[in-house]
Amino acid sequence: MPHPGTPKRGALPPLRDRIRPGVRVLFVGINPGIRSSQTGHHFAGPSNRFWLLLYASGLVPERLTLEHDDRLPEFRFGITNIVARPTPGIDTLTPAEYVEGRLKLRRKILKNKPKVVAMVGVTVFRAMFPGRKDAVTLGIQSERIGETAVFVLPNPSGRNANFTCAEMLAAFRGLRRYLVR
Repeated sequence: MPHPGTPKRGALPPLRDRIRPGVRVLFVGINPGIRSSQTGHHFAGPSNRFWLLLYASGLVPERLTLEHDDRLPEFRFGITNIVARPTPGIDTLTPAEYVEGRLKLRRKILKNKPKVVAMVGVTVFRAMFPGRKDAVTLGIQSERIGETAVFVLPNPSGRNANFTCAEMLAAFRGLRRYLVR
């Protein structure tokens, strides 16, 4: 009988979190995509602009790519997902996975105490706070997790047509400004 944490045969491996003590910002996605699982790196989709936005916004002083996700802790950043299971899209995630993922994420946040948890996408925020019914705007939110502030960034995937590149960059710059205040 396989160990309880062992992926099912043919299942894609989950991504490792990149979190160390002293994390200042914890970036949170919904779940890894197939390419991220296959490469072992966060935000690995060819059209994903996460890495470009980190640099262009001034959050990191040098250009990083998906291969550098293990370097995020150098800048006091961390990265994780609400649900660990890789999928081609979020339509196959179950309500139970979201419930379990919210509990695990809350424990990670309370343990590591980042200044900010940055939800990378409005959908990520709604998955974490399903009781919130009013409109969600980008930026700082009234919700907190322990003492940690919650900030919503746009989803940087090329499949996301909800925000222009300029709007995405403005939101990432807003996070940088929030950190230095």
